[in-house]
Amino acid sequence: MANCVFCDLLKSETVVQRSDRFGAFFDAYPVSPGHLLIVPLRHFESFFEFDQDEAAELYPFVAGCKDVLDRRFEPSGYNLGVNAGRAAGQTVMHAHLHLIPRYSGDVPDPRGGVRGIFPDIARYWDA
Repeated sequence: MANCVFCDLLKSETVVQRSDRFGAFFDAYPVSPGHLLIVPLRHFESFFEFDQDEAAELYPFVAGCKDVLDRRFEPSGYNLGVNAGRAAGQTVMHAHLHLIPRYSGDVPDPRGGVRGIFPDIARYWDA
């Protein structure tokens, strides 16, 4: 698609991992070292638009990307995230998944994980 930064990046040397249907590259605004974006080669907007073949390949591709990050960065854990639609914070309208390495001690209390996007309700356990 014309004027899509992700389509352009998928054609560049910045791709860390590639398959017939996906590419992965480091996020330009990482939340942690090794933060990868996993992007389908076919341009479509929403994470909910994967076709059957893309959906079947997604998990193995993500697992392969995790292996790359495990070797290179040795994280202690991971968050996976999807922003589907502008209201959810999607700013590049090409479907993608965030694979975010996490490191012991990178935040004082990681409980709640991705719920932290809503700080007022992130803590759902007894403190």
